[in-house]
Amino acid sequence: MKLNSKYFDRIRIRPEKEEAAQTRAPQCQWDGCDEPGTHRAPVGRMKEGEYFHFCIDHVRLYNKSFNYFSGLSDGEVARFQKEALTGHRPTWSAGVNASAKTAPEFSQMRSGRAAYQNKVRDPFSLFGEAKARAAATPRARKPKALEAKALETLGLAVNSTGDQIKARYKELVKLHHPDANGGDRGSEDRFRDVIQAYQLLKQAGFC
Repeated sequence: MKLNSKYFDRIRIRPEKEEAAQTRAPQCQWDGCDEPGTHRAPVGRMKEGEYFHFCIDHVRLYNKSFNYFSGLSDGEVARFQKEALTGHRPTWSAGVNASAKTAPEFSQMRSGRAAYQNKVRDPFSLFGEAKARAAATPRARKPKALEAKALETLGLAVNSTGDQIKARYKELVKLHHPDANGGDRGSEDRFRDVIQAYQLLKQAGFC
């Protein structure tokens, strides 16, 4: 590479440009300093965007002693640091804001078909009666395998009611009780099976 190339002269730093920058710079604002103020330093809190102009030596001294929170109490400093986490913007707790006090709860909001049904007029209480009938007639629970086996032991159908189960249980207990059968071993086994079947259905909520 030729040091006297015209391209090299264009990219290298020319001393005359540095000298021109120093001559255009304002005077250092440090008391008693006549050097060019080629370096900026922030003025301080509440004066963002304003700068002092110092020379290199005095800007170093200024930066060592600079305190952004000068004049603030410990509580004010802690508050500033807390607000800085959110960029000094107002925040609310999760799910709480100014409109939440008057807005309906999400669980009370309806949309689509549910909202349409709520607006349908029912002058003859047709839908109300249907709901009342549905509430008055509880749905029969389908028995599980052991529960169906217990009903079979009692000689009952799977759709038997609680009163039917109790009545059948009393009938079989009297029929197969050891005192009524003179100690018949087969009757005792049947008596034990009836009691176990009834206890299972009772725990399952059938009676």
